[in-house]
Amino acid sequence: MARAVGKMWEKYCLRPALDSSPTFIPVFLYGTAWKKEQSADLVYAAVNAGFRAIDTAAQPRHYQEDLAGEGIRRAIADGIVRREDLYVQTKFSPIGAQDPNNMPYDPKASVTEQVHTSIKSSLHNLRPSSDPASVDDAYIDTLVIHSPLRTLEMTLEAWSALETYVPHRIRNLGISNCSLPVLREINDSPQVKVKPAVVQNRFYEDTSFDVSLRAFCREHQIIYQSFWTLTANPDLVHSTPVQQLAARTNTSPAAALYTLVMGLGDVTVLNGTKNEGRMSEDLEAPKKVEEFTQAQPEQWQQLLTGFRALIGEN
Repeated sequence: MARAVGKMWEKYCLRPALDSSPTFIPVFLYGTAWKKEQSADLVYAAVNAGFRAIDTAAQPRHYQEDLAGEGIRRAIADGIVRREDLYVQTKFSPIGAQDPNNMPYDPKASVTEQVHTSIKSSLHNLRPSSDPASVDDAYIDTLVIHSPLRTLEMTLEAWSALETYVPHRIRNLGISNCSLPVLREINDSPQVKVKPAVVQNRFYEDTSFDVSLRAFCREHQIIYQSFWTLTANPDLVHSTPVQQLAARTNTSPAAALYTLVMGLGDVTVLNGTKNEGRMSEDLEAPKKVEEFTQAQPEQWQQLLTGFRALIGEN
C-alpha cells in the first residue's frame, strides 16, 4: 500500500519514480474540467481556500490548462503558496478525446511526436511565473494519459515517450479511464521503466466501483483517484452510512461521501466545486472525520463496513 503521511486523510507519498525525490499527493485534488473562462479565478480561489493539488489536462475540449496555470501563477505571485507546496497534475489526451478543431498537437504526427508537442505546451502553460523564461523551471508532478490509446502498442509508445521526461520535468506517470486488464498490461510490461503512480477513474456503479482495480492498485502502490464521485452517485449520497456520518461529524452529505471513499484506502478524490464556501467546508471534512474516528472508532468502522457493503466491497 502507499504510505500515508500525517493524519489519516492528509496526503500520500507516491512511489518514487527512478531517482526522483518523493512526491506527496493531497487527498483532495481540485478538478478543473468544464470551468472554461472561470478556470483561472476558480483555481486561484481553490488554492486560497487551502487546496494544494490541481488537476487539469492538455485538452481544450474540456479544460483550459493555460488558465489553470494562470490561476496557479497568480496564487504564487500573491504569496499564498510556493510552487513546491503544490501538486500539479495534467494529462496527455489522445486524439479520440480531443476537439478535432482545437488540439495541442498535429493529429497527423506520430504518437511520440504528439506527446512531445503536448508536454512542451503543458510546461509552458504551467510555468511558475509570468516570465516566459520560467518555463525552464516548470515541472509537472504527475502526467496522466487521459485514456488508453487505440491499441496497447500505441499506449506503450506514448508511455515510453513520457518516460523521457522523468524525473526532471515530470515526476510521476499515471493513466485515466483505464480498465484493470489495461492497467495490468502497463504495470507488468517489461518495456515500462516508470510504473504507474496513479489511476484516475470514474467511481460509479457501472464499473462496480472499481473494486478489483482498486485492489490491484493497493497491491502495487498505486493511488486511485476518484472522479465523478458526487455527480454519479446520488443514491450513495442519500445512503444510511453517508447520512449518519454527516450527522455525527457536522459535515455535508457530499463531504461525508468523499471521506468514506477516502476511507477505502489509498484513494484521493477530485473535487470540482465552484462554491468558495463549499471549498473550505469540504477541506475541513477529513479533519472532522479524523476526530470522529479517534473518538468513536467502533462507530466509524460500522459506517465504513456498511459503505463497503453498498459498493460490493468485502
